[in-house]
Amino acid sequence: MSQAKNEYDDIAEAYRDSKQLSFRKYLEEYSLFEMLGEVRGKSVLDLACGEGFYTRKIKQAEAAEVTGVDISAEMIQLAEKEEKDYPLGCKYVNRDVAELERAEPVDFVVAMYLLNYAKTKEELLRFCQVSYNVLRSAGRFVGVNDNVRNPPKGTASFAKYGFEKECTSPPKEGDAILYKLINEDGKQFEFKNFYLAPETYQWAFQEAGFTDFKWVDLQLAPIQRGNLFWDEFLSNPPLIGLMAFKR
Repeated sequence: MSQAKNEYDDIAEAYRDSKQLSFRKYLEEYSLFEMLGEVRGKSVLDLACGEGFYTRKIKQAEAAEVTGVDISAEMIQLAEKEEKDYPLGCKYVNRDVAELERAEPVDFVVAMYLLNYAKTKEELLRFCQVSYNVLRSAGRFVGVNDNVRNPPKGTASFAKYGFEKECTSPPKEGDAILYKLINEDGKQFEFKNFYLAPETYQWAFQEAGFTDFKWVDLQLAPIQRGNLFWDEFLSNPPLIGLMAFKR
């Protein structure tokens, strides 16, 4: 895919600011690190890294080497500016993940909202193949995704958490899922993911060579457990984790 202007170039700063929404911290971030486990001394490739939010978080968890990859030039510029202003040793690459080649294998591949950009099973398989190829033996794939096991019936409002989801009901393979986000400062923006059936995901991971693929329900950080604010999110989860291994 060409590195022409990407749709995220226009919303890069707003998307960066959305990382301050509470569900990001108490569900998304907490669940990611629960799935990752110990990363100290490990090498990590952060695919669809955006402005490097999780790239930096993983490096701060004492990973030895962390490289972020994103197709949006504006996102990578934000990431590199943050690295320049607050050096951690993160590296960034502006590239389409589907075209990524890497000589040195890594211990972990992290993919936060990468796979839900695949419009076809072939595109999904390519993302999985790239992930498999860059992992060393016994490496692990970890990600968070639009919850294709629980697609919305038309429009689903999670306004109190800062977003809405909209798609056809029931969705067909390749149908768009529209996300509308509202940041804490009131800034609104939107972007599209794409629906592929859970069975398509299982097929793509298996076809790429992964073993032990599984869906992982997001967990609420202990500090928030018992807070009724999260009941609606947890009873109708819009997001889900994924994990797979390279034997």
